[in-house]
Amino acid sequence: MKLLIKNGRVVDPANDLDKQADVFVVAGHIAAIGQAPKGFESAAVIDAGGCVVAPGLVDLAVRLREPGYEYKATLESEMAAAAAGGVTSLACPPDTDPPLDEPGLVEMLKHRARLPEFAHVYPVGALTLGLSGERITEMAELAEAGCVAFSQTGTAIVDTQVLLRAMQYAATFGFAVWLPPVDPHLAQGGVAHDGEVAARLGLAGIPVVAETVALSTMLQLARETGARLHVRRISSAAGLEMIEGARAAGIAVTCDVSVHHLHLCEDAIGYFDPLARFDPPLRAQGDMQALRHGLASGAINALCSDHTPVDDDGKQVPFAEAEPGATGLELLLPLALRWGRELKLPLAKTLARISADPARILGIDAGTLKVGAAADICIFDPEASYRITRESLKSQGKNTPFLGQELQGRVRYTLIDGHLAYDGSWA
Repeated sequence: MKLLIKNGRVVDPANDLDKQADVFVVAGHIAAIGQAPKGFESAAVIDAGGCVVAPGLVDLAVRLREPGYEYKATLESEMAAAAAGGVTSLACPPDTDPPLDEPGLVEMLKHRARLPEFAHVYPVGALTLGLSGERITEMAELAEAGCVAFSQTGTAIVDTQVLLRAMQYAATFGFAVWLPPVDPHLAQGGVAHDGEVAARLGLAGIPVVAETVALSTMLQLARETGARLHVRRISSAAGLEMIEGARAAGIAVTCDVSVHHLHLCEDAIGYFDPLARFDPPLRAQGDMQALRHGLASGAINALCSDHTPVDDDGKQVPFAEAEPGATGLELLLPLALRWGRELKLPLAKTLARISADPARILGIDAGTLKVGAAADICIFDPEASYRITRESLKSQGKNTPFLGQELQGRVRYTLIDGHLAYDGSWA
């Protein structure tokens, strides 16, 4: 089908493009920007007047909850949330039930996600069998099945010999290793940042050193093995400083931060609000500010939603018993825009952190509007404000600390391979 997107402000950070122009789509790909291709006759038209036409968003951390946790969310509900949030490509972690540690499970997930209105799914395979931290997986076979990287979630690899061998294996084949920076012994039993709020409320704390000790180990092993390391969800100023130092020393390391840690600190816990329970925990105000400026400077490479649908049974309990996480797919764009406005950043830089930059980490051809690229497009109204309510969320997970807040920046259309996956023009 031939589609014309007219009257929009086209912003493509990957190609330094920011101008008023028409976009022409042919057979699911970007055919031209600005001037129509020869003989082009549109079969459909989208009027993007007053809107930004941007690359589809790329999210590095989306729990789809299938297989195994369908009572929390289904593939259909979370793909609807992705489309409503302008997310056209996403990486899903391996902590499903069973974990993504066998090629058959990866192939099944990829097959289930092949509908035209679904975002492109890039599974992150388990680094160890059953995510037990004991025996490494057959990464080469998992990569052939579709895994783009390998990670450890849930249970940390306590035996550093196992981690060393896993990183050696990954380095041999050029695979990326994605690791959460947390020492399980130092974080054991903790539910909040080890600071003033946790002390006042009598909550068991997780100190920053739990992050820095784990970082020290993984950075040294990355130096030793040459493995490409990606640090998942950095949460502290001290941790970010270590990553910057490692880069300066020549270690190949990238990192990301969640939207929640960009806007919330330990104060969000208030009086035991379970919606503010996260892993890693929300840290001090100074840490939050360091993360905000680190993302702006490029020290932090990408912003992600860390989308974790949690049902009401997991949140309507005392804080220490609450399940960590929150829905985030539909909030990634407006919260990124809020951060960019508050730091007075160019729109292109803001959008780069949720499109071209995470695509680069994944090693995929996405997050761009270059001619010939797949027509994965997010069209949004940067001025439109709306209130976040349980009813407004497409995700089956309705729990987020941003409930009731007014956010600015609303997705009007989402295209995936030129297919209209979401039409919010009526909203």
